Amino acid sequence: AVYVANVGGGMLQHQTAIASSLADRLSLLPAAAETIENGPASGSSAVKNGLLAIASGYYDTILVVGGEKMHEVASQCATDFVSSMTHPQAEYPYGITMPALGGMFARLYMEKYGVTREHLHAVTLKNHAMGALNPYAHFKKPLNDKDIFDGPQALVNNPILADPLRLYDLCPTSDGAAALVLSTVDIAKKMGRPYIVIAGFGQATDTHTLAERADPTELKAVTLAAQKAFAMANLKPSDIHVAELHDAFTILEIAESERIGFFKEGEGGDAAINGQTRLGGQIPINVSGGLKARGHPMGATGVAQIVDIVWQLRHELPENRQVKNAEIGLTINFGGFANNVLCFILRRAEA
Repeated sequence: AVYVANVGGGMLQHQTAIASSLADRLSLLPAAAETIENGPASGSSAVKNGLLAIASGYYDTILVVGGEKMHEVASQCATDFVSSMTHPQAEYPYGITMPALGGMFARLYMEKYGVTREHLHAVTLKNHAMGALNPYAHFKKPLNDKDIFDGPQALVNNPILADPLRLYDLCPTSDGAAALVLSTVDIAKKMGRPYIVIAGFGQATDTHTLAERADPTELKAVTLAAQKAFAMANLKPSDIHVAELHDAFTILEIAESERIGFFKEGEGGDAAINGQTRLGGQIPINVSGGLKARGHPMGATGVAQIVDIVWQLRHELPENRQVKNAEIGLTINFGGFANNVLCFILRRAEA
């Protein structure tokens, strides 16, 4: 079967039924083909559906592809497209955008937990430094303090977009694609090399609008999805060697790292400043550059996160990107504004 994750093909490229088209283009006929849409979490939903299809015994091999072309349209069109996932009565008519929600969330989180501009800044610098080493990244240029924080041109180079978030706190609008093959363990063993097992996954939802949540900073869907994945894998946060988190905004990497259990509440920002989330740190996060630098082509992101973890666990990356002796990895894919979240835990297995 072929599962394709895509969000905007119909709206932006006037193309639907993309999975059917791909199966034909790849000469995979008459394989089953489906297009899967779940906002920014579409990629992880496609992987989850493939996993369950194989677990059911109906299929033994599934190609999962995620792709999006967002950069080729005008920025106003792309912003409207992304905003279409907000509530059609309570949010969208009033001009709410995802960056606006990110800014309001950041303000609440900063006031509650003492997160500062320096904390956000540390995430930006880390992820751009890693993106500069990733040949598949949207942004391949490292940043420095004078570019975005303390130089005379900082306000010009890094203007406020959704206070307190600045330009470099937001992920770019990206084109991109990613793919992986899911199969049974028996088939994987025949490849004769280490393979990667999905040890656990979890998914959870929350209210469509942030305003209906008793405490929007809790990110309940993130916590629940991670708890389900850890329970299924029989693991705990301290067992994870590398993670790819959904940092569409820098504040989200910090918040998710706490909600997953890597750090206590209010300590994720200090962990970023102290280097605990860098390559070689306690828990390297977004070694790919994350959404912040690798990019965020919506339908591809969840698949790309898993591909990056697979490369880490297979120990296939160059030394300046490889987490040493990585055996277990985790991904968080954030749908809407945390109203539909998926978490995967992957584990290296020897053939």
